[in-house]
Amino acid sequence: MIEELDPFKNAQKQLDEAAKIMGLDPDAHALLREPMSILQVQIPVKMDNGRTKAFTGFRVHYNDARGPTKGGIRFHPAENLSTVKALAAWMTWKTSLADIPYGGAKGGVICDPKALSPGEMERLSRGYVRAIGEYIGPEIDIPAPDVYTTPQIMAWMMDEYSRLAGFNEFGVITGKPLEIGGSLGRGDATAKGGMFVLREAAKKLKIDMKKATVAIQGYGNAGEFTHKLVEEMFGSKVVAVSDSKGGIYSKDGLDFKKVKAHKEKTGNVKGFKGAKNITNAELLELPVDVLIPAALENQITSKNAKNVKAKILLELANGPTTPDADPILLKNNVFDVPDFLSNSGGVIVSYFEWVQNIGGLYWDIDEVYNRLDKKISTSFWEMVSTMEKYKTSPRMAAYILAVERVAKAMKTRGWY
Repeated sequence: MIEELDPFKNAQKQLDEAAKIMGLDPDAHALLREPMSILQVQIPVKMDNGRTKAFTGFRVHYNDARGPTKGGIRFHPAENLSTVKALAAWMTWKTSLADIPYGGAKGGVICDPKALSPGEMERLSRGYVRAIGEYIGPEIDIPAPDVYTTPQIMAWMMDEYSRLAGFNEFGVITGKPLEIGGSLGRGDATAKGGMFVLREAAKKLKIDMKKATVAIQGYGNAGEFTHKLVEEMFGSKVVAVSDSKGGIYSKDGLDFKKVKAHKEKTGNVKGFKGAKNITNAELLELPVDVLIPAALENQITSKNAKNVKAKILLELANGPTTPDADPILLKNNVFDVPDFLSNSGGVIVSYFEWVQNIGGLYWDIDEVYNRLDKKISTSFWEMVSTMEKYKTSPRMAAYILAVERVAKAMKTRGWY
């Protein structure tokens, strides 16, 4: 595998660069290069045909110096340990950068959710919790939904954990339905947080968002909400969007409600009336003010970074930019806001959900959004301050800030 496309090697490479710039203690650096612990389990599931199938699952605790670990669970046929380790590392930096009292974790199960019936999905979800039950808990590790896992799956997992514990334990899982301790604002938290960051980045670069053009790669939960919010919050013109089948472009702008209706009718955004069909690769190179990758990792690499023309690159996807692309973007004056700041709205509101579960006191939507705005906007300007101090890229500044906080916590606890 090419190094820049191996997720965990990417994560280590980014940490190594930050450590060098900030002069990180070598003992702390060594501790932070690898996860604290890795759990791999076999999950036997009774299938609808009467056979029993064994699924492989993972849970990685990367670092818990700042508090219980936090991270999503992915159900995916291509799930692997390298990806889970990388995502656990990135969650460690994400929670630290957001300055919430968590460490980082991640989990996954190798499976194809599209090939499983609802009953099989429930049995797999409950089996996974039974397998990792002693490894999670509201004061140990708090999972959440991720790729192909849903609030319903979180509900089954929370219920299974509560059965094992012998009492209701809503705080063990976040991203739950509202009926059982979920938080208002969780559904669009990633996109909403990203828009607060975009607002601050536009202030920093003196860009008038009312006149700005925007391209969004990815039209899942985050991408679709982003299109809606860009129109509502800024009045910006979204000129291009895409999904896994390809994209569309119109210099006159794409109306959110009409694009959403078209996608619901046809299953994808291509073929939208009045727009030109384009590829996902072409979308990344459009002459827009703001480019928002909200799909998959490794989209902007050393091969195409030189063609990115946007002034602001807002990473809503996890790992959409490879380390080799970073110096090219920096040289070309592309303000690349890193994923673990841009998309941290999800984990911040997950933290709010956990706080509400622990305290038994629930907030209205305005309070959730106001708290999210304050938290994520503060993180942005702390990143900018660090960037100016070390004369480095936004990503490296975010890394330095996050790693510094974790290292200080480890030092204070006597770990090195």
